[in-house]
Amino acid sequence: MADSNQVRLRQQFVANYDNLVRSLTRRLGSSEFAYEALHETFLRIDRVPATTEVQSPADYIFRTAINIAKNRKKAQTYRVSAGEIDALIDLCDDAPDPARIVEARSDIEAFERAMAKLPNRACNVMRLMSLEGKTIQETAEFLGVSVRTVAADLQMAMKHCAASLDRTLVPRLGGPRPRS
Repeated sequence: MADSNQVRLRQQFVANYDNLVRSLTRRLGSSEFAYEALHETFLRIDRVPATTEVQSPADYIFRTAINIAKNRKKAQTYRVSAGEIDALIDLCDDAPDPARIVEARSDIEAFERAMAKLPNRACNVMRLMSLEGKTIQETAEFLGVSVRTVAADLQMAMKHCAASLDRTLVPRLGGPRPRS
């Protein structure tokens, strides 16, 4: 019986092939998709169980091809292309996570408290040089003091803030780094 099923289905498939292509193309909207579905259908004909009695081979082949096409379309909507995977892998989230945001806010508040405890001129030196990016010469001219006074105030402010924030102050040779 299985041989007769397979033989009848193959004969129907070959005899009705052009008609199947036209019907599937009309139904699926793509001849390429119709050919793919028919190819898969032909491969599945061999797997029809012996216990299955196929009464209308033409309808059986057509319905199988339609089901295969539907399953492929559904699978394509769930799949992600290689280009999309690469784009997702390359995508990095530059936004800090909530824990880092809280930690940064805490550090800023601690820095503000440390700055509030500094003498007024040392606080201005730290703000002008560290936050506004002024040079030691520009800061000295702005405050009307010597470069040496600005350097001393900056060093004192840096030591105070490092101690308040429980950070290690790394001394550099040659004074502050030049700004670009």
